[in-house]
Amino acid sequence: MTQSKNTTYTHYQQLQFDERGKIEALHKQGMSIRQIAQCIHRSPSTISREIQRGTAVQIDSQRHCTYSAYFAETGEAIYRKHRSCSTWHGLFSRCTFFTSLLTKALKAKPRVYSVDTFVHWFKQKYPDQICPSTPTVYRYIDDNRLLLRNQDLPMKLRRRIKHHGRHHNRTNKKVLGQSIELRPSIIENRSEFGHWEGDLVKAKRVESEPALMTLTERFSRLEIIVKLPNYRAQTCQKALQTVIDDYGSQYFNTVTFDNGSEFSLLNDVSGTDIYFAHPYSPWERGTNENTNGLLREFFPKGKSFKGTSLVDIQEVQYTLNHRPRKCLGYKCPADIVPDLAD
Repeated sequence: MTQSKNTTYTHYQQLQFDERGKIEALHKQGMSIRQIAQCIHRSPSTISREIQRGTAVQIDSQRHCTYSAYFAETGEAIYRKHRSCSTWHGLFSRCTFFTSLLTKALKAKPRVYSVDTFVHWFKQKYPDQICPSTPTVYRYIDDNRLLLRNQDLPMKLRRRIKHHGRHHNRTNKKVLGQSIELRPSIIENRSEFGHWEGDLVKAKRVESEPALMTLTERFSRLEIIVKLPNYRAQTCQKALQTVIDDYGSQYFNTVTFDNGSEFSLLNDVSGTDIYFAHPYSPWERGTNENTNGLLREFFPKGKSFKGTSLVDIQEVQYTLNHRPRKCLGYKCPADIVPDLAD
């Protein structure tokens, strides 16, 4: 069956200024709304709304009275005003207070907040203010809509794709002491305080160069940083023993290290149980490895620690222990163990 009629879709267009001029002229001639609509090929409801919009009260100085009349200029002005209010200006144009605080927080030295923790803090601190989501902030940074760049987010620049299925099958694997396989299973649950992971952060791979011994507590993510004059085995043993004696052995149930030769004498340390991860398996000490990555924001690779003072190290340790963590419900390690953090 052949259709004899074609369906034509017409798209609505806003009234133009010349059409408003015709409406004004025809309205002054006394034409009705329907007659005006037929003349300019518009809907009567469109003409009715336009006349209501552009009608203004005028004063007749000769008759000393007021009268109402439609004016094309008035209708155009009101239309422009309404259009300006209906335009979307973007989210961040309405939350300048948030963006100013975010910029200061992420550019602070030392930096305490990440994008996610700052968004969470802002929502709690200023519940009545507009606050964008974390993905939105990252998207606006990528689009260069803020006074921030990816260079201000060091952890973002370090992200890389993980390649699964690659395994190390190296020979001459040494085992320095108790394997991580013998470690109590309760440690994996992170349900109690006192289980630590440790490693060295080296600036230059020269044995006589200073290094940092980092200890990270699995439950609270508390961080302890100790500067070592070198990373010989005797130096590492003495430093760990000093930390345990200073803080108290009751806080150190276990400490897990890797199989580096600098840790070969840690079995002689008293006051805690020492375990060693499998060779070439840094993910078994993931908490400490992640925190060491955060340290690189303050201590870049290749820069010697000879000029790093005790005050500098304490400042970085304080910053990390007072940095909110998403894994802790946006609390910081100092909130969980304030005695040790101070």
